[in-house]
Amino acid sequence: MKNPGLLFACLVCSFTLLGQAPLFQRDDVLELILTGDLKAVLTDRGAEPSYHPFVLTYAGNQGQVALPVRIRARGHFRKSSQNCFYPPLLLNFSKKDVANTLFSGQDKLKLVTPCQGEEYVVREYLVYRLYNLVTPRSYKARLVKIIFDDTGKGKQSKPVFGILLEEDDQLAARNASVLVEKKIVRPEQTQADDFLMMAMFQFMIGNTDWSVQYQQNIKLLAADSLTLPSPVPYDFDHAGIVAAPYAKPAEELMLSSTRERRYRGYCMNDVSRFAGVIEKFNTLKADFYNVYTSSAQVDNVYKSKTLRFLDEFYEVINDSKKSKEALLYPCRKDGTGNVVIKGLKQ
Repeated sequence: MKNPGLLFACLVCSFTLLGQAPLFQRDDVLELILTGDLKAVLTDRGAEPSYHPFVLTYAGNQGQVALPVRIRARGHFRKSSQNCFYPPLLLNFSKKDVANTLFSGQDKLKLVTPCQGEEYVVREYLVYRLYNLVTPRSYKARLVKIIFDDTGKGKQSKPVFGILLEEDDQLAARNASVLVEKKIVRPEQTQADDFLMMAMFQFMIGNTDWSVQYQQNIKLLAADSLTLPSPVPYDFDHAGIVAAPYAKPAEELMLSSTRERRYRGYCMNDVSRFAGVIEKFNTLKADFYNVYTSSAQVDNVYKSKTLRFLDEFYEVINDSKKSKEALLYPCRKDGTGNVVIKGLKQ
């Protein structure tokens, strides 16, 4: 852009308008009805799925609000009918249709739908809540309860949980940043502190399904084109803390399950570099645990298992011998710490 001042002005303007999206200002469960030909969407899962006309309805302050929306399947693993009954969806609004509504300012919203049980959707939502505590450079999420009113069959589905995710542009505007689309060769080409925070978080939740180099479940934000970007993670359904039945680590990592942790940052031989990150996570411990103990959407059995899973993480990072072994793993020539997971994006 020839005029940096204009770019900055645009960012400030966008931040003012988009950083206050009403949809993500509350964390109560939002009830939605999506009315349209559901079969048309469920059977249209090819490489370039089409949009299908629907109506989205929710309860507003003055009664029911009905908004026209176009819907199509999206995603990779969860898009396949062999893996999931409902594909993740992309909701495409016209901004003039949603003006002065709860969806004001929204354009294209990602909707995460149940794959093999809606409890895993709720668990994934709570992971977004965890990362919101770590940094504002994280996606805002809204838990929803959806009824699909299938006009093709003339009947409604039972209510199921889903997640609405903040749009990429709104994430960037809220952080006075821009999205970086170009791929980077090495993770060292990111902001070091932000990368360490993100990699430690992935280690905590038991997630290995990400790659900075291939931007696999990672977006990159930067203040401008001359600044190193910060990685922002999303799509946590393969994390051990979610424990989805379909989730398996990549074979290259030689892990037995997603509940087996593997730190996948780059090699830092000086373990003291992790001191600030470990201090940050220790400070957030009570808040992390409270996300689960205060949740009305997960049962006590899952809460207990999750707190034990987090206990194991804190036992590792606060033990000098265990933390050194775990966090310096990428430096081992005989390990899999340097394996780059290409995922589904080549």
